[in-house]
Amino acid sequence: MEKIQHRTVRTNGINMHVASVGDGPDAVLFIHGFPELWYSWRHQMVSLAALGYRAVAPDLRGYGGTDAPPSVASYTAFHVVGDLVGMLDALGIGRAFVVGHDWGAVISWYLCLLRPDRVKALVNTSVLWCPGGTWFPCDPEKKPVESIRAMHGDDYYVCRFQEPGEMEEDFAKADTAKLIQLFLTSRDPGPPIVPKDLGFSGMTKLFEQHQIELPSWLTEDDVSYYATEFSRTGFTGGLNYYRCLDLNWELLAPWAGARVKVPVKFIVGDQDLTYNIPGVKEYIHDGGFKQAVPKLEEVVVMEGAAHFIQQEKGQEITSHIHDFIKKFSSP
Repeated sequence: MEKIQHRTVRTNGINMHVASVGDGPDAVLFIHGFPELWYSWRHQMVSLAALGYRAVAPDLRGYGGTDAPPSVASYTAFHVVGDLVGMLDALGIGRAFVVGHDWGAVISWYLCLLRPDRVKALVNTSVLWCPGGTWFPCDPEKKPVESIRAMHGDDYYVCRFQEPGEMEEDFAKADTAKLIQLFLTSRDPGPPIVPKDLGFSGMTKLFEQHQIELPSWLTEDDVSYYATEFSRTGFTGGLNYYRCLDLNWELLAPWAGARVKVPVKFIVGDQDLTYNIPGVKEYIHDGGFKQAVPKLEEVVVMEGAAHFIQQEKGQEITSHIHDFIKKFSSP
């Protein structure tokens, strides 16, 4: 960890914090999700640097040390992909291997769709590519939030995240460290339902009462790093990605039905909440996924793994990444 270097680059009108390690000829760009930071990739970064790669992991806009524009509409796929392309330019990286998780996986799909010339190959985790911009098969003619609400109801976490201010107030009532622990250690593969009268703050209090110990893959120092950053920045930046779901759907209409055409490996845990959404397993294993991503070369379902797979199964994920990207690496 002490080998990881930190810098700020100017890209797409914002200042972006970037962590990096290694100086190999091939760069690996790691893209985090919610509620995470560059830090989520700490295991993979150090290991791949030791294998001869240049590992790069930014805080996305709205997170950590990167600027957080105030407007919800500043968090579309176009903005974030623009940030990443500009960051690669600033670092002198032409084409990179890309690895994403959660919202980072969503952004990785969009990066491959919009700028395939900047991507050598993609290893994505947890969140698949579906026409319409959701992480499960649905009617691409309907706005994503409408589809999500029809499937899971108003108390589904994505629906609860839509209203600016409401979730921020709820999160502010909770102990940030316990909130982070609640997110990262959840192993319930069912849909995250958060009744309005309970809220995440109420769920955190229930979580505290059970005094659940940290799993072996998550330390107090890890929780403290996340909690310190989110206590400083708040969660609005991350929530704004969810609030742009419908806006992304509208803006990406010219790419409706477009397929992702870079080499892809997809990894998901069998206890991941995204893998257990109705219709997802059939979509992955019965040909729908391959149709949308014609260069999908591998699908790995990791037994006993939940959502935050790159932290829970750090070494295994590193091995999966390396086994795939080495086929496309420089001699």
